[in-house]
Amino acid sequence: MIFDLHGFGNQLAEGTLMTIKLSLAAVSVGLLLGLLGATAKTSKYPALRVLATLYTTIVRGVPETLWVLLVYFGTVSGLNALGELFGHPDLALSPFTAGTVALGLCFGAYATEVLRGALLAIPKGHREAGQTLGLSPMRIFWRIILPQVWRVALPGLGNLYLVLLKDTALVSLISLDEIMRKASIASNATKEPFTFYLAAALIYLSLTVVAMTIMHLAEKRVSQGFTRNEL
Repeated sequence: MIFDLHGFGNQLAEGTLMTIKLSLAAVSVGLLLGLLGATAKTSKYPALRVLATLYTTIVRGVPETLWVLLVYFGTVSGLNALGELFGHPDLALSPFTAGTVALGLCFGAYATEVLRGALLAIPKGHREAGQTLGLSPMRIFWRIILPQVWRVALPGLGNLYLVLLKDTALVSLISLDEIMRKASIASNATKEPFTFYLAAALIYLSLTVVAMTIMHLAEKRVSQGFTRNEL
C-alpha cells in the first residue's frame, strides 16, 4: 500500500520525533519516582511506606488522561497567579513539560511496584555481605543491590515503557505536536482521516518494534553470567 500524504510526511516525522522525546523524558522522571517509591515502600519507616502507598494508590486510581489535563490546566492557573506577582502574567507550563510530568507520575506509580518486587527479590545475604566488607548502607545499595534490581525489573519496566509510548498520544489533548496531533491536523486538512490515522498506527507499531528489540538486547546484556530457571 502506498500512502499519499499530501505533503504532510515531514509533519508526521516531526510528530514522531516529539513522541520519542516525550517518552524518554517521561520515563526518566518515572524511573526516578519509581525508585524513590520502591525504596520508601521497603523502608523500615512507617511514614515513608504510607506516603509511597498513597502515591501509588492515588495515581493509579485516576486515568492517565485526567492526569494530563489536571497537571496542565492546574499549573496554568497557579503559574499565572505567580507570574502576576512578579510581573510576568503569561507564565505557564509548556505542553511538553506538563506531559512529561503527568506521564512521569503515572509511569512512576507502576514502576514503584515493579521495583519494589525486584528489591524484595534480592537475597538479604547480599546486604549482609556488604556490611561484612565494611561498606556503608548507601554504597551497599548503589554497588550491590541496585545493579541486581535493574536485572530483575527490566522486563517489567520494558512493558511499562511500551504502555507509556502509546500513552504519549494523550498529550495531543493539550496541543503538543506529537504523532496524533499531527495526524489529526493532516486529516482535517485533507479530509482523509483513515489515511493519516493508519499512518500514525504504523508509526506507533514501528516504534514499538524498535523499543522491543532494544529491550531484548538490554535484557540479554544484563543477564550475562546468570542462568534462568525453566520449569
